[in-house]
Amino acid sequence: MKVDRLVSIIMILLEKKRVSAQKLADTFEVSPRTIYRDIDTISMAGIPIRSTSGVGGGFEIMPDYKVDKKVFSADDLSALLMGLSNLYNIVRGDELIHALAKVKSFIPADRAKDIELKVNQICIDLSPWVSNRNTQSYLEIIKTALQENRAISFSYIDRHGNKTTRTVEPYQLVLKSNHWYFQGYCYSRNDYRLFRLSRMTDLQMKKDTFVPRAYQKPILDIAEIVETLQIEIKIRIHKSIMDRVLDFCAYEHFTPDDDEYYIVDFPFIDRDYYYDILLSFGDKCECLEPLHIREKIKYKVHNIVALYDN
Repeated sequence: MKVDRLVSIIMILLEKKRVSAQKLADTFEVSPRTIYRDIDTISMAGIPIRSTSGVGGGFEIMPDYKVDKKVFSADDLSALLMGLSNLYNIVRGDELIHALAKVKSFIPADRAKDIELKVNQICIDLSPWVSNRNTQSYLEIIKTALQENRAISFSYIDRHGNKTTRTVEPYQLVLKSNHWYFQGYCYSRNDYRLFRLSRMTDLQMKKDTFVPRAYQKPILDIAEIVETLQIEIKIRIHKSIMDRVLDFCAYEHFTPDDDEYYIVDFPFIDRDYYYDILLSFGDKCECLEPLHIREKIKYKVHNIVALYDN
């Protein structure tokens, strides 16, 4: 991974006085031309690197520029470790292990215990209790394809159950609302598409590489769209499902209705997804108004009953 290689080059140059381009190329198993590009990137980031030619020449960080372990405070190190540790819980990879090891090397021995306590104050684990077993292995394949600019092929099942075969150039992994997606350029659609990993099967990485094209990031913030579609409905719920309803609206929207029930102003969009949420509450939830939403729920419940009667 390029970022990991850049950090490693900086660490080597901080430890040694001068290192040749060929030595760095051999260390990271890349071409000297790649090393020269990496050095330019590091220089543009503000770290002054001097190049000398001839016998004994190479790259070195200018003597007047000094970075030592004191550049990071205990809070800085805690924040870095907290972020890297929780990211590793979500996306595993050798590059994260290496980055964690490098950051830990900056921790003074007398502050190690205090920093460890701070790091452990927050734990982020977005993995569901029960999940699609393919997701983690597919993440690894897509990560490799992203790093190596290799297209991937897979079968895709849309929300209506239609199955198609796709070949896609991957450009970005996205974690949104506890679900993994990736954004890529789809050859069959000649456009960018956002694919949900749980709807993919038979994922394979192509051998040939592609030249990255101008990338269009997916639109993930749909707050304005939701605001135009969303209404509030009144539901009556039993207290036993309060914790589940609180996932969708704040406690300020709850009004007690005797000792066992609450009336809730519930955010709702007239789409199947939201009806499925209400139906998932079972007989602990009743839609009171508006009438057309209540009638549509009755219709769906009637169809479920008819299914089981048959």
